[in-house]
Amino acid sequence: MRQSTKARIQNLVVRTQVRSVRRSFFEAVAGKQKDVAEKLYRQYCSLLDKTAKKGVIKKNTASRRKTRAKAMLKTVQA
Repeated sequence: MRQSTKARIQNLVVRTQVRSVRRSFFEAVAGKQKDVAEKLYRQYCSLLDKTAKKGVIKKNTASRRKTRAKAMLKTVQA
């Protein structure tokens, strides 16, 4: 199996994990579940940092997504 094929499969797995945590976070924010949203926010940011470090997504993309997630979290806390 080619290295690029292995990398593509691994990147797909990582991107799927990010998407699922992101979806859970958005649902918690929509449901006004403050404690759950805060926990998922920390998990989401950690996952974004790891994903950017691996090169699956770019550093600025991770930063932008974290900023937007933090803004959403503030709406629940207000």
